[in-house]
Formats: sequence, structure tokens, C-alpha cells
Amino acid sequence: MTSADVLVDAFGRIKGIVHQTVDGLSEDQLAHRPGGEANSIAWLVWHLTRIQDDHVADAAGTEQVWPKWADRFGLPFDVGDTGYGHDSAAVAVVRVSAELLAGYHDEVHERTVEYVSAVTDTDLARVVDERWDPPVTLGVRLVSVVSDDLQHAGQAAFVRGLLPPR
Repeated sequence: MTSADVLVDAFGRIKGIVHQTVDGLSEDQLAHRPGGEANSIAWLVWHLTRIQDDHVADAAGTEQVWPKWADRFGLPFDVGDTGYGHDSAAVAVVRVSAELLAGYHDEVHERTVEYVSAVTDTDLARVVDERWDPPVTLGVRLVSVVSDDLQHAGQAAFVRGLLPPR
């Protein structure tokens, strides 16, 4: 198994959790916020997908797919917004369908797999962000995205488990 194979598998697991979590849910269920203030499934899936889209596109030197999805989502955020630092009010406005969330995630996943499938061990050592000390390598960035996405996907799955039965 190569590094690229590991990355493809990891991102595939994220996609699987996203689909298992959103499939069959209504917009109201996706917007449910435990305790009234926690992150909703819709926000969590939108955010994890935005982070993946943003970070992988940056590392790959390609355009994000979000700009062509932004109008469909109809969110009042700047096109560059990934959800990082959102407050409760911002979380509350993410009300969208499961189909829209899954569609955006699937396109980001497809782009991600296309990119990471060709990543070599040598590529992983390439510095992609010098704003940090130490500078961030491609390997660290991709592992960070996988880690962040899996955490948020797990949180979304947990919220789904809290939903009242239909």
C-alpha cells in the first residue's frame, strides 16, 4: 500500500460517514442543534467539506469547487468562508438539504481523490504553508484535513443519533 492509497482510503471513509449521516434526513433534522446551541449536522458537514475543499485545493494549486456551489446553498457568507470561527448565529443559518450537502461533498471528494491518488512520498515533504513554525508540509496538511474531517463527521453522526425517532 502506498501513501496515496492510504490517503484515498482515509478520504473515502470520511465520504462514507458523511453519506451515512445525512442520507434520509429532512432539512429540519439536519438543522437540529442539541441543547439549542451545538453545531448542527448541516453545519458540521458543510464546514468539514469546506475545509477539505479549501485546504486540498490550496495544496494542489487548483480552484475550489465551492464557488459553483455557493449560490445553490444560498448562505450569507463570503465565498472564502470555511466556517472556521463561526458563532452560534452563523451555525444557525446553515439550513440545506441532504442532497445538496452530499452533492457538494461528493464533488470535493472526487477532486481530493484525483489529487491524492498521484501524491508520492517525496511530495509529502513539500512545504505548503510557511505561515507556521515549523512550516506545514503537504503530509501534515493532508493528515490535518483527515483528522479534522473525521472529528466533524463523527460529531455529525453523534447528533444524528440524538434525533428523535421519525
